[in-house]
Amino acid sequence: MDVILLERVAKLGQMGEVVHVKDGFARNYLLPKGKALRATQANKERFARERVQLEARNLELKREAEAVGAKVDGQSFVVLRQAGETGQLYGSVSTRDIAELMTKGGFSVERQQIVLNAPIKTLGLHKVPVALHPEVEVSVVVNVARSNEEAERQARGEDLSRRRDEDEEEEAEEAAAAAEAPFEEPAEEA
Repeated sequence: MDVILLERVAKLGQMGEVVHVKDGFARNYLLPKGKALRATQANKERFARERVQLEARNLELKREAEAVGAKVDGQSFVVLRQAGETGQLYGSVSTRDIAELMTKGGFSVERQQIVLNAPIKTLGLHKVPVALHPEVEVSVVVNVARSNEEAERQARGEDLSRRRDEDEEEEAEEAAAAAEAPFEEPAEEA
């Protein structure tokens, strides 16, 4: 199906371009979201008449997104989750969780704007892109930790997984030293 794009769509085209997309993508995403019109002669004429207003609206939305992006870019958000000894989470951190965190932090973000290819399933600092506008993308840091203390240590740059390994090595060395020590037999009374 041929459609006229009403805004820039990533990996598809710029506003005003007539592009060929699969029917399902057009019917289920582009048309209902108002991102495109069917490429009929009447719609082409309508787009030509409304092009100036659409470009002005797009420019205004882009300016707003850039203003919000300047405030959001580089912000850090802490997520507390339970995890195993290896740092693997028992659950995961999804786009919904990140959007709720950002909303609580004072930024109005929808979960569709969070660009996360797969849920976060490990402890640590994760850089997550946020698409505020098709042409404006910023990134935030999601600090996934077991406790607030651990989150602060991660934020300072400590590698908590390495520290845990060193502690285990020290314990193993102490156990080996204790095992090598000769057993003392109690003195027999005569």
